[in-house]
Amino acid sequence: MSLLNFKKRDATAPDTGANTAALEAFLQGYSIEVMPRTAEKVDDFRAILAPRTRVYIAHIEGTPIEDMVATAKRIKSEGFDVMPHFPARIIADKATLADWIARYQAEADVKQALLLAGGVTHPVGDFDSSMQLIESGLFGDFDRLHVAGHPEGNKDIDPDGSMKNVDDALAWKQKFSETTDAKLALATQFAFDGGPIIAWANSIKAAGIDLPVHIGIAGPAKLQTLIKFAIACGVGPSLKVLQKRAMDVTKLLLPYEPTDVLTELANHKVANPDFNIEQVHFFPLGGIKTNAKWATEHGGGQPETAA
Repeated sequence: MSLLNFKKRDATAPDTGANTAALEAFLQGYSIEVMPRTAEKVDDFRAILAPRTRVYIAHIEGTPIEDMVATAKRIKSEGFDVMPHFPARIIADKATLADWIARYQAEADVKQALLLAGGVTHPVGDFDSSMQLIESGLFGDFDRLHVAGHPEGNKDIDPDGSMKNVDDALAWKQKFSETTDAKLALATQFAFDGGPIIAWANSIKAAGIDLPVHIGIAGPAKLQTLIKFAIACGVGPSLKVLQKRAMDVTKLLLPYEPTDVLTELANHKVANPDFNIEQVHFFPLGGIKTNAKWATEHGGGQPETAA
C-alpha cells in the first residue's frame, strides 16, 4: 500500500486517496466461498481471513453431506460464520433436507444458509427451486437466508434470454422477506463490469425489490481460468471485459484482479449512499489464499493470526 510506495508523486496525477478509502469501505465484511476439497488446502483460515468473515460452503453434486458438515464444523470452530449451500435440485426429498439441516445444526451450529436451485439440469427429487425449499418450512429457526441473484440473467431459468422468470422469482422472494424474521439478501453470480451491475441493482430497486445485494465478484485468477468459468456459468454482457483484455497482448499473461470493477462500484456507493449493494462476495477462482491476500491488501480486514 502507500507505505511501500517510495516513488515521487506526479503533480499531474489524480488523487487516488478517495478511491482507496472508498474501496476499503466497500470491502468491509466481504464473504468468500469454499468447497470441502479447496478448504482442505488451507491449514488455518484464521491466518488468511479477518475474524467473523462469512464463509459460504458450495455443495457440488456428488459431494457427500458428511464432507459438507465436517467442513462447516471445522471452519466454524476457527471462528467464522459458515453458510452452506442448499441446492434444491440435488436434494431428494423433504426428509433428506431435514436430515441435512439437523446435521449442520447439531455438529456445526449452522444458522445461515444459501438457498438456490443449483446447477443441475434435471432435479434428482422433489425440489426444483429455492422457493420450494423455503416453502418446506424447515428453515424457520435460521437467522439468515440468502437467495440467488442474477445481474446478467440466467439461461437455465430463462432459456429465451429474457429476465422474466428471474424477475418473477425475485418478486416472490421479496414478499417472503416481509413475512419472516430471518435476514434475507441476494447473493449474486459473479460479473466483471460495473456498468451492468449498477444498472441491474437500480432496476430491481425501482421494481420494489429492497433486499440487500451481496455482489458476486471473481477473485484474482488467470485470464484463461476466468473465461472458462464465465462461459460455463452463463455470464453475459460483462464477459466482454475479459474478451477485450484477452486481445491485449500486454495483459494476456497477467493475472486478472477485480480492482477496476470494485473501485467503480465503491465510488458509486460513495456518490449514492442508498445504493442497494451491501457487501462483496468473492468467488476465489484463482485460489482461496490468493483471493484472501488480495482482499487484505486492499483493505478488506486483517487476519487474526500471522500467516
